[in-house]
Amino acid sequence: MTATNPNEIPPWKLRVGAALSRSRLFERSGLGPDYMRWQRRRRRAARRAAEARGEQHLSRPALYDLDAKLEPYLGPIEGGYFVEAGANDGFDQSNTYYLERFRGWRGLLVEPVPHLHREAQLERPASRVVHAALVAPELEGTEVELRYGGLMTVVSGSKGSVAEERDYVKSAFRLGLEPEMLVTAPGRTLSALLDEAGAPQIDFMSLDLEGYEANALRGLDFSRHAPRYLLTEAWDDDDRASMSALLGARYRFVEQLSPQDALFMRVDRPDDDGDAPA
Repeated sequence: MTATNPNEIPPWKLRVGAALSRSRLFERSGLGPDYMRWQRRRRRAARRAAEARGEQHLSRPALYDLDAKLEPYLGPIEGGYFVEAGANDGFDQSNTYYLERFRGWRGLLVEPVPHLHREAQLERPASRVVHAALVAPELEGTEVELRYGGLMTVVSGSKGSVAEERDYVKSAFRLGLEPEMLVTAPGRTLSALLDEAGAPQIDFMSLDLEGYEANALRGLDFSRHAPRYLLTEAWDDDDRASMSALLGARYRFVEQLSPQDALFMRVDRPDDDGDAPA
């Protein structure tokens, strides 16, 4: 990636953030979160103004251009239904934002971090935005603890020791604007949330749960809620094989869309001819 990617922190911001962190200004003042909220409001206002003019250049936030790479598959579907978990603030690195704003899609967003859930509600008024951590059925209704790391927030205990977890999420604090913290969220299964939302056929599901995807999918009743397309974290052949085994014969692997994202397609679609789109 280069600094022109909107999801990359420009070098000058890293330098400023490092200086602020060394001065402990934001830690002492508590202004860091307020500054980040202001930045989000400013970016949202500029983006909405551009969208009102029909401009799309600010409205494709997906990492690795995933929203564009998905178009050959999702392109024919107008006004579809999506599920995206972790939704973060509803915009940064979102794989569904463009679908909602320019393709008339609607859907369900799931985010366990309280302040990011509130931001996502502001960012995505056309979606149902739920504060929850996706879990397997036996954990439905429990409180789930997570170690905050922005876009890399993890379920406590899922990455090994506390030291390993802190190392995993440390990139979220490079600018020195946010404190390290633990948060909690209600544990909910995917199918319970979809039932509450009265969800129709799911055309696209995006799971970015920092290695917790398999646990979340255990909470999905595939007999009722099998998405047509599923994008999930998979880093190598072993990850893809594990996901394929979990999904079973109902799905087939289609394409590795990024170094960490694999696309699967439901094979019992009436229009499935066994080939990926051209």
